[in-house]
Amino acid sequence: MAEAAIVIEVVYALAHKQKLVSLTVAPGTTARQAVLQSGLAAEFAGLDLQNSHLGIFGKVLPKPEERVLQAGERVEIYRPLLADPKEVRKQRAAKAALAKAQEAAS
Repeated sequence: MAEAAIVIEVVYALAHKQKLVSLTVAPGTTARQAVLQSGLAAEFAGLDLQNSHLGIFGKVLPKPEERVLQAGERVEIYRPLLADPKEVRKQRAAKAALAKAQEAAS
C-alpha cells in the first residue's frame, strides 16, 4: 500500500512582498524538491531556487537536497545576506573605539 501524500508549506519573503504556498507532495520529497515544485520562481524575479539557502522553521538546512520533509513542515527560502555580519560588527567596534579615543582626547 502506498503512503499517503503529505502537506507542507514553502515560504519566501521580501520587505514588500511575501508568499506562502501550501503543497501536497509525495512522501520522500526533499526540501529542495519542494521549493522547486512551489512555483515561487515565477512570483519573484531573480529567485534562484536551485542555489538558495533553505531552512525549516528558522533552522538552516546544511543539505536541503537530502532533507526529507515531514507533514506540516514549513520550508523557508532565505535571501542572500547584503552584508557579512562579522564585518558589520568589526566596523561598529572600530567606530566605537574611534569615538571613545576622540572623547578621551578632548
